[in-house]
Amino acid sequence: MDEDFEYFMQTMGPAILQRHVPRSTVERFRNKLPNQLLEYWQEHGWCGYANGLFWTVDPQEYEPVVKAWIGGTSLMDKDTYHIIARSAFGELYFWGERTGDSLKVFAPGSYCFPRKAMYEESELDFGLRIFFGNRDREENDFGDLFTPALKKLGPLAHDEMYGFVPALVLGGSSDLARLQKVKAVEHLVFLAQLESLEIMTPPCL
Repeated sequence: MDEDFEYFMQTMGPAILQRHVPRSTVERFRNKLPNQLLEYWQEHGWCGYANGLFWTVDPQEYEPVVKAWIGGTSLMDKDTYHIIARSAFGELYFWGERTGDSLKVFAPGSYCFPRKAMYEESELDFGLRIFFGNRDREENDFGDLFTPALKKLGPLAHDEMYGFVPALVLGGSSDLARLQKVKAVEHLVFLAQLESLEIMTPPCL
């Protein structure tokens, strides 16, 4: 285990609900996602961390989410993106095949943060290590609601998230009483249909 992922595990671990990654999926994403990520998949699987606050995911399962959120935007002209991780509340981490960690979407608020690629294409394995090494609980814990939601609603399955009902963009409030456990992919696609994605300025891609 490299030092960046070791630090990630110290900060966000231990892993829960680990799912085996089929060899066919590893090969499907070879030369599309960094070899370093494929090695993490093979060693650790797709799983949750920090009691389900942060999840690594199967990009194939999240292809409808990518299409729903950025399929009709200029972002698709910049790169080919895959969702590689998400938070319990719908913070979506997109990985560009050429630009790496260059796009993050906060689904409940319908806004995104594009940024300039930090690494050359030949450096994306290193960039992937830095991506995990930089993750922390605070950035994924919307409104410090995770611990109360975990206590009230129970732990999440790998395909679930905590969603606000009604959605924030429909005027719902961001408090514990409005949270429910919902199916992640379905809810994320639903949120994309409610409001156009706001690309936060300055766009850096």
